[in-house]
Amino acid sequence: MEELIKSSFSQDISILDSSINLIVALLLSLLLKFHFGKFSMTLSGKKELARTIPFLTLIVCFIINIVKSSLALSLGLVGALSIVRFRTPIKEPEELVYLFMSIAIGLGCGANQTSLTVISTLTILAVMSLLRIKSRSNTSKDLYLSVSWKNIDNIDIDSVNHIIQRYVPSFDLKRFDTHPESTNVCYTITLRDADSLVKLPKELSNNFPQLHVTFIDQSRIPGI
Repeated sequence: MEELIKSSFSQDISILDSSINLIVALLLSLLLKFHFGKFSMTLSGKKELARTIPFLTLIVCFIINIVKSSLALSLGLVGALSIVRFRTPIKEPEELVYLFMSIAIGLGCGANQTSLTVISTLTILAVMSLLRIKSRSNTSKDLYLSVSWKNIDNIDIDSVNHIIQRYVPSFDLKRFDTHPESTNVCYTITLRDADSLVKLPKELSNNFPQLHVTFIDQSRIPGI
């Protein structure tokens, strides 16, 4: 019984296996870093986060290599992590996905599940790449359309909606602000091609010369 308890609390660490796990974790983390830089839609702090991915993966792999040899170290790690608080905000969900992926690679390699980790990582990254390429090849474009005018111009919003409907397959009124001097209307619209992006504001200007039109690409705005 005592020997069983001792064996559960302490096991020999294979230097060769640990070194192989660290090398595999490093290679996979570099692949993940390249994938993040190539396909990520993150705008702010992209290079800084990409640089942390290999370090995070290797640190997690190193920790798992150490604690798996001893139950006492595992319990101590739980206690140590319970007092750690991370205050860095995650601005975009995509950043969280890559951070979890980096941690998962470190956990898998550190737990000697190298083959499963390699296959899973390559499969996940391949699927993410295909989805990203498919979304980029999609000709439709989601945009914000802001239209504003002075109230003295007597512009009818129904007429504006009718013109927009002729050039976009779908649109949705998101905001309507009216003031004594002016009116501002915001839509989310879907464009099929670049020609509509040129023809729509031209048509609005021809019918209402005093109208101000602004397009915003919502896919590049964090949190939208």
